[in-house]
Amino acid sequence: KTLKSDLSVTLVRVEHKGAILGDSSTADVLPDGTANYHFMTSFECSPDGPISLDDVVQNPLLLTVIEVLPKDKRQKEKTLPLGQAVVDLLPLLQGQSSFKVLAPLYAVPTFPSESLHLEAQGALEVTVCTEEPLLSPAELSKGNLLTVTLEAAYSVPEAFPPSAALQNYMACLQVPAPGEEEFPLLFTNGILKLAGEKEPLPRPKNWPLGDLVAPGALSIPNSFITGGPYEDEDGELNKREDREFRIQAEGRRRIVWDVERRRYLDPAAVLTLQKCISTCHYWPLEVCRVAVAAPSKGKTSKADKGDEEKQISFHGVAYVNVVPLLCPGVKQIRGAFPVFSYQDKEVLEKTKSQRSVFRDLGTQLGLTKRGSWASGVSAPRAAPPKAQKEDKATKDKDSNRMMSITTKLQPSDATVEAENATTLSLDGQQYVEAGTFLVVEIKLDKALVPKRSPQELAGRVKEMIPPRPPLPPQTAGAKKAVEDYHKHITSVALAILSEYHELFGKQLPQQGAIDPQTLEEQRRQLNFELNSSGKYFAFKEQLKYAVVKIVREKYLKTTAFESQEQLQAFLSELYVYLMEQMHVALNQLLSEEAASPAPPSRVTQEQLWLFAREAEVNKDYKLASLYHQQRLAQDQHNLQYWLDYGAFCLLLEEATKAQECFQQALSLDPQNIPSLLLCGVVAVELQHYEEAEVFFEDACCLEPSSVVAWTLAGLFYELQDNNIQAEMAFREAKKVLQAQERRIPGAAEGEGGEKHIPAECVRSPSPGPGERVP
Repeated sequence: KTLKSDLSVTLVRVEHKGAILGDSSTADVLPDGTANYHFMTSFECSPDGPISLDDVVQNPLLLTVIEVLPKDKRQKEKTLPLGQAVVDLLPLLQGQSSFKVLAPLYAVPTFPSESLHLEAQGALEVTVCTEEPLLSPAELSKGNLLTVTLEAAYSVPEAFPPSAALQNYMACLQVPAPGEEEFPLLFTNGILKLAGEKEPLPRPKNWPLGDLVAPGALSIPNSFITGGPYEDEDGELNKREDREFRIQAEGRRRIVWDVERRRYLDPAAVLTLQKCISTCHYWPLEVCRVAVAAPSKGKTSKADKGDEEKQISFHGVAYVNVVPLLCPGVKQIRGAFPVFSYQDKEVLEKTKSQRSVFRDLGTQLGLTKRGSWASGVSAPRAAPPKAQKEDKATKDKDSNRMMSITTKLQPSDATVEAENATTLSLDGQQYVEAGTFLVVEIKLDKALVPKRSPQELAGRVKEMIPPRPPLPPQTAGAKKAVEDYHKHITSVALAILSEYHELFGKQLPQQGAIDPQTLEEQRRQLNFELNSSGKYFAFKEQLKYAVVKIVREKYLKTTAFESQEQLQAFLSELYVYLMEQMHVALNQLLSEEAASPAPPSRVTQEQLWLFAREAEVNKDYKLASLYHQQRLAQDQHNLQYWLDYGAFCLLLEEATKAQECFQQALSLDPQNIPSLLLCGVVAVELQHYEEAEVFFEDACCLEPSSVVAWTLAGLFYELQDNNIQAEMAFREAKKVLQAQERRIPGAAEGEGGEKHIPAECVRSPSPGPGERVP
């Protein structure tokens, strides 16, 4: 789609893993810029065949649009590549057996300067399908995908010349695989860049395809290097004192790959990977420089053929700590790892790897014979003739650059190999002197150790906390409804009596009885005053709720009546009952004096808390316990009161009683972080380690920004000798603390360089007399 309208005839060539799968028939470009190829091709994929699942996930389809130029009668048909597109086959290993994609088409630059413009100029509509799914449901659920991205090597030695004989900067990461041998992930064709502008962010990741005629097609769709704060990385150079060095190194001489390599892990490989990480925490990431000699014209002798071999120099290694991948829910690590000189003994101690990829596996990887390039390594470009190469080698030999000597490996001669290893060690030492480090990212499609979901953790906590007893049944509901009615009748009667006194004054006993005619006249005036002022209707509304409650609680009437007769009969019965109860209430009002209300408590909750603290300071723990119990007696639904009393019980080393208090607080609010943490602390005291792990994990899940939660979790795992998760928890706590310090300028460093830790992060292991649980 969207081809240039001035093109006439084109075709599409499909390649995979360096092999041409076929060319389509020629198609005319329509006026709207589209061309229909209707081309179909296929290849066979099998675990034991030439194309395995690793090849499918690692190598995309490469499609090249080629223009067919008009030919003369005596000349062969000429073609010209116009653009290239890639199709990622990863969906086939994610459960899909068919998918359609619109692959961006990148133009082939006419001039070298045009290669800077990598925008797509069109697209190819491609459909990919398989006869049957490549993975079974079990393999799909238990398998995994490993993705390794090598970004760059920063602060490389100054001995790397910007212009010299053809050099290939290579790196290789050894990944554990089923069996005794590791699987090497090779990164080639690193680009040496001089000091200047930093690498842009975000920037796309590239396919390991070597050089393409359309450089824009190297970019992997929707896959970018985004960077991030150094302190949040998983590598070694993530401390505050490393920040300035990292910033300066990113602008100096560097080698850039930005290449992503993938590896499909079947269920057996996943188990092997998990086991190897638990036994060996580091993977060796080797780096070296390979000098490639160009072939000379004419016949060559055996000695000349030896000169044609590639030469390895500057052999170094970085130790990638992959332990975080064993932490629950962790699927990705990214960081900067320093490069050291490759020393067999040191590599064996740290990685348990007994071989070097570049030194011992050179033949298998195509590093000893020219032309035997591994998958993803592009063929070398044109180099100076052999004579020029020998002259230059002679000059380099006579120079004083002893640290840049390159040595050919001859495994057949043990003496020469030992001398070469010494030379490589001297070359590799320059990495340490220059402070070279590699930035690499390792990502899994699924975490090796699944993380429990918040719902699962909440369910476990709910199972461990005894449920609060249900409210007692309201057996006296009808009785209470009648009592409320009496109270309302009494209130209305007193209000009416007050209105009477305002109108006619109080009638004293010595004044005698009022004659009936005067009494009737007062009754009419009182009724008129109540109706005209609206108080009569207010009294009716006041009594309405009490009457409704009697209907529901005593007569259990909550539905409509079926007939009018039933309604009238019920109203008559209700009227008689209400009148009787009204007389009862009025008789009680006239015969008994109202009981005086109980004096309000003069001790507030805050005062009780202060009294309890004072008793604790005076070591009068019995009195302090009494004050805590008084607070709870006044309000048993206050979460803080339970926490305070539980902390007091911890002070007295009454762990069981403290556990009851903290569980009561947690039952009031299952998501309260202090309650979860204190329940975990008490569970550790009582040696209920499984419960403690659930409490700490739930707290970290609910509040991932809590330094206290991560620190307590780390201390717990450290107590359990679970060094992997302890390290992860402490690292998360450090990340959160550093993020808090970045948000508050000047809080990280005070006067004299002292660190200021936020107040909420300071807690004692157990609350003392002068401490209060948050």
